[in-house]
Amino acid sequence: MPQTVALVLTPKQAADTALYTSLAARRLGVRESDLALVRVVKRSIDARQRQVKVNLTLEVYVDREPLPAPVHFDYPQVAGRTEVVIVGSGPAGLFAALRLIELGFRPIVLERGRDVSARKRDIAQINRNGAVPADSNYAFGEGGAGTFSDGKLFTRSKKRGDYNKALRTLVFHGAAPEILYEAHPHIGTDKLPYIIRNIRRTILDAGGLFRFDSRVTDLLLRNGRICGVCAGDERIEGAAVVLATGHSARGIYELLHARGVRVEAKPFAMGVRIEHPQALIDSIQYHCPTRGEYLPAASYSLVSQEGGRGVYSFCMCPGGFIVPAMTDAAESVVNGMSPSGRTSPYANSGLVTEVRLSDFEYLRPQWGELAGLKFQQAFEQAARREGGAHQIAPAQRVADFAAGHASASLPATSYIPGITPSRLDRWMPPFIAQSLRQGLRTFGGRMRGYLTNEAVVVGVESRTSTPVRIPRDAATLMHPEVAGLFPAGEGAGYAGGIISAALDGERIAEAVVRYVQS
Repeated sequence: MPQTVALVLTPKQAADTALYTSLAARRLGVRESDLALVRVVKRSIDARQRQVKVNLTLEVYVDREPLPAPVHFDYPQVAGRTEVVIVGSGPAGLFAALRLIELGFRPIVLERGRDVSARKRDIAQINRNGAVPADSNYAFGEGGAGTFSDGKLFTRSKKRGDYNKALRTLVFHGAAPEILYEAHPHIGTDKLPYIIRNIRRTILDAGGLFRFDSRVTDLLLRNGRICGVCAGDERIEGAAVVLATGHSARGIYELLHARGVRVEAKPFAMGVRIEHPQALIDSIQYHCPTRGEYLPAASYSLVSQEGGRGVYSFCMCPGGFIVPAMTDAAESVVNGMSPSGRTSPYANSGLVTEVRLSDFEYLRPQWGELAGLKFQQAFEQAARREGGAHQIAPAQRVADFAAGHASASLPATSYIPGITPSRLDRWMPPFIAQSLRQGLRTFGGRMRGYLTNEAVVVGVESRTSTPVRIPRDAATLMHPEVAGLFPAGEGAGYAGGIISAALDGERIAEAVVRYVQS
């Protein structure tokens, strides 16, 4: 059996394989030459003290011990087997498809957007302040919103499924092995498209089917049961339908509502994107003027209660960029991403506050359960009116925003389309502006230097989660009123992030099989 060794090292020591191998041998009382394999199984940074440390957990095999078998995935051929329709090719949809193949079913994946290569060209056009294609952008297209929005893999929902299997699946399809042991694993938006393509190849090689440019326009409902969907004039039938459309697919919520399929308004969160110089965040978090070559770009996670309302950082992107995440030219929506190296001189994060059902109660008489969606949409449209032409976004220096002052000028930013000065508090819902201001003051007290005019807030961060939940039965994971309809992932309101959505997709696939075989 392998033995486990825990070491506390300096960042430089933790980067030296020969050194920590020698330390592991010494700790176990064996000769270094007797070691057959030393591998890192967990790595985390402890920056709570002035001297930053790295916690390294090693798994050590000595000679004559059987080494771990290489991880291998065997996807059987499913051409001609029972078909299941999956709407959406984000992590929930892709991992549902992979699990269905493992269980002997044929997935038919429908994606309203384009494949990941074509999608990259559309996104480049958006960044150049060109047109925003309705079906191929930062939110829609192969891989879903996460493909071009950083690729963070950290989740607190590990009880939902096999977290390690999900990570191993990504490594099998091309991700770096480091994601298996990093405390906060991250792939990077420069690497994710390659991995997504490989997952598609696995599905196709096993006999699954992909259909791009296939926006769902109707549901095939018969006697309380779904038997497929319509994409334009075409009918695509299957033994069950998995809805894995992501949190921005407003048309799906509207379609469900129009067809009498129950949806529910739910709380969510909105705010801004906040961007600092990465060097400033490094100096705050690592307690030193510069971080040095052995430490990664520093991140942070902040949360507070302001007047009884939660305010928190969201999707923090060290060494990253702010990107235009709108799905309609009439909106201003931003998100964050980081390449794998996290080499940008900027650090950005969502800074959001909770939006309660009572905040949009006044919209319910007209919009019913879609009231939160309309509230979100109005926020984005207000930001668009306050911004400039095309994707130019409204922005304000952070200390000015907290103090209620106009910003005569703005600092440099990573946001390629550009930003323009705006008094954000004058057009935001008052409770959002007030909560964010108070939160910034609190966070400035915790991280000295955080509340500064070197930083900028950019509007708006509004797609943290869906404002609509598609209900499902706790036991069957199926819609309680439509047999064969399985809501999945972020768009259904049951996940938040790549891994939690992937795990939810796997659970849904298993539920589909139980349903079909019952």
